Amino acid sequence: MLDPNDFIISRKRKKYRFAKFANSPLCYEFDEWAKQAIDVVEVGAGNGLFSVELAARYPERQFVALDVKGDRLQHGAYQAAERGLTNVRFVRARADQLLELFEAGSLALIWVTFPDPFPRKRSAGRRLTNPTFLTKYRELLAPRGMLHLKHDNRDFFHWSLEQLVSDGWHIEELSFDLHESELSNDYKILTTYEQRWLSEGLVTNFVKACPYR
Repeated sequence: MLDPNDFIISRKRKKYRFAKFANSPLCYEFDEWAKQAIDVVEVGAGNGLFSVELAARYPERQFVALDVKGDRLQHGAYQAAERGLTNVRFVRARADQLLELFEAGSLALIWVTFPDPFPRKRSAGRRLTNPTFLTKYRELLAPRGMLHLKHDNRDFFHWSLEQLVSDGWHIEELSFDLHESELSNDYKILTTYEQRWLSEGLVTNFVKACPYR
């Protein structure tokens, strides 16, 4: 086991936070994770606090918060532990590794929360709603599974809607100002980024979509 106290003096304490990630029984590196029954995955979860709140609301479901940065994910892991939650895990991996982490046709819900919009056209292939990723989501979702997307960037959100429609997804629910809508309160759980954007006067765009079968 790593001792976090051995890593305190470091740039932005990042090594310290990685040590905390390594020590948490709720945290997994990509090569440590074994495929298991999971209901909901949050892709690009950041600190994972959004998944923690969902897990608290739905103890009968199994959740995974996935992000490439373990120093962020450890925040959610320790809060989950403090709240006594045993139905949420935190996996450090890339979004393009999803098919190696979860069984095809097994997920009830995939959340994509405020991913990097990669605004330059040459970077469109890195956006988490490009056709390559939509194909992965389609393969992972169960027959009645859903994809939920939240984002503050209207241009990215419009682009994402175009990708969904072009790829044959059915738009079930849509809002260009989620927190002023009458949609489910589950959708309105705030991510850390979302709190910041709302405080700056931005609004949250939301879409719920399912792939045609």
